[in-house]
Amino acid sequence: MPLELDRKAFDALVDEALDGIPTEIASLVHNVVVLVEDEPPEDEPDDLLGLYDGIALTDRWGDPTMDLPDRIFIFRNPLLDMCGSRAELVEEVRITVVHEVAHHFGIDDDRLHELGYG
Repeated sequence: MPLELDRKAFDALVDEALDGIPTEIASLVHNVVVLVEDEPPEDEPDDLLGLYDGIALTDRWGDPTMDLPDRIFIFRNPLLDMCGSRAELVEEVRITVVHEVAHHFGIDDDRLHELGYG
């Protein structure tokens, strides 16, 4: 049975995960919005936990279209479905948030898996 947590409480977990990012890293994140959605887009896997939609800092070249905010999506229902306890959910939300923020810095999935944020 999937874990249940209302939207407000889930949003608070995401906020806590963002607050847990070290200040020296968080201070380098600019023009990024973090959004919580219930489900991933239809063209993505149903069990997708998060998604970075933007241009990594390592790929920016001064194009004015690169000034649009990057978006990080955290998908509530897949996270709730995979977790059996609140403690597990807190940890998975933290890992997912760090994973997606890392994409903003140009860190790829292979390296994130090596670091334990896969």
